[in-house]
Amino acid sequence: MDALEFMAAPFAACLVLVGIHAYLGLHVLLREVIFVDLALAQIAALGSVVALAVTGHPPGTPASYTFSLGFALIGAAIFAVTRMREGRVPQEAIIGITFVIASAAAIVVADRAPEGAEQIKELMAGAILWVSWPKVATTLLIYAGVGVAHYLFRHKFILISEHPEEAFAEGLNVRLWDFLFYATFALVITISVQMAGVLMVFSYLVAPAIIALAASSSWPARIGIASLTSVTASVLGLFASYRWDLPSGPAIVCALAVILLAFGAWRQIARAKTG
Repeated sequence: MDALEFMAAPFAACLVLVGIHAYLGLHVLLREVIFVDLALAQIAALGSVVALAVTGHPPGTPASYTFSLGFALIGAAIFAVTRMREGRVPQEAIIGITFVIASAAAIVVADRAPEGAEQIKELMAGAILWVSWPKVATTLLIYAGVGVAHYLFRHKFILISEHPEEAFAEGLNVRLWDFLFYATFALVITISVQMAGVLMVFSYLVAPAIIALAASSSWPARIGIASLTSVTASVLGLFASYRWDLPSGPAIVCALAVILLAFGAWRQIARAKTG
């Protein structure tokens, strides 16, 4: 019973993270900007480190969230503006160099901040095992609001993700809708990084979406498959974390990797049988 009580809040936090990340991850893969989540997560982490260096407030405080969100919104604006209908430089290259710069800047700033190196480690690996129930409830409300916004504008977001040329042809203000998408994405990433860490957030977004896109062409089915994948990995990772005293975030990431590899192997075997 003690184990169940101890793991209840972390598991609830995972469930809150699962739904919104499963959906956003599908958009990320369809837009072929796979590293945008990692870049925004690193930019948000940079904001948190700057908050620590400038104000002395560690991750999880209002000042830290404010800095992280501000930095992430700047990143969202950059990615929206650099979206071109036709361009010689792929947007993924811009996203990649932004990630590298944000990572380097975080290391430089952390070197000047008290306990900066420890904060960088925590932001990468996360500390979801120690999440509180009030934090879970607040995050649920915010993510629910983001979910409602995406549901109301789902046709435009999905059109831009799946058929960008059609969106441009229809005269849609793609840059504006891209900014709205990335702004809500930045809000989610800012909260998620401080709760679960960069590695776990990136894995929640990408690994389940890979399986979902390979398994179905229906959006409801894709979201369901991605969510189920994340929930399964969360259960396995949290169990391993408690049973063998492992870091919870990295354990969940490893569980997602195992599931992804198993799915890939199953696909290869199925193709061999039918081919």
